[in-house]
This record gives sequence, structure tokens and C-alpha cells, in this order.
Amino acid sequence: MTNHITTKWLGNTKFESTNPSGHNLFIDAGLDGGGNGQGYRPKALMLSALAGCSGIDVGGLIKKMKLEVEDFKIEIDANLTEEHPKYYDKVTMIFYFYGDNLNEKKLQKAVDLSVEKYCGVMEMFRQFADVQINTVFNQ
Repeated sequence: MTNHITTKWLGNTKFESTNPSGHNLFIDAGLDGGGNGQGYRPKALMLSALAGCSGIDVGGLIKKMKLEVEDFKIEIDANLTEEHPKYYDKVTMIFYFYGDNLNEKKLQKAVDLSVEKYCGVMEMFRQFADVQINTVFNQ
């Protein structure tokens, strides 16, 4: 399967990028990078892609396993190297689950399945970064 996107220059450092979903997004450098801050930063967008990919997996598994979860979020901290080309060399991803009746064992299995088997973006990150995963319940 091939994905195709088109990213069109809108002047200065701003671009509009298509997505197979039909939802377009804007990409721009920040003020410190010569842009106007009118879009997503490319490297940060990679982190959103990582959280979104794994989140979709875990959300689907929560539904499939019929687990009770009131709320769920993913936070990522990533270290950017100093030298150009700057890239993420260390990434910490924390899954937070909230609810009165959490099945911690099954939720951890859902996270593990995403991280170890299903999330393709995770596999891509592993090619260039040390990725650490943590799971937190009701904190």
C-alpha cells in the first residue's frame, strides 16, 4: 500500500500538506526559525504521529477487550540532538489511564501489543531513537 501526500508552499516557511484522510494541515517554522508560527512544527508532528498511532491501537484494544476506561492520554518527552541534522535520540512515552474500575493487567497488555507489535510509527522511531515506555494508572 502506498500513501500519497502533496505539500504545497504557501510562502516564506509555511506549507499546506494533504493527507489521505482528506484533512489538510499546515506546517510552519516558529518565529525563532524565520517563520510565522502558523502551523505544526515538523519534528513535533512526528511525536504526535507516534502518540496517535499507538493511541489508535490502544483505543481499539480497549473497545475490543471491553475495558472500562474513563480517560486516557499519552505524553511524550523527546530529546533533540544538538548537532545538525537535529533528530530525536531519546523518547519517553507515558500512557496515563484513569477510571474507577481499571483492569491494569489488560491495559498493560494493550499498551505492550501496540508498542511491540502493531504501531508502525513506533517501529520507525526505534530505528533512530532510544524509546522508553511507561504506563501510569490513576495518578
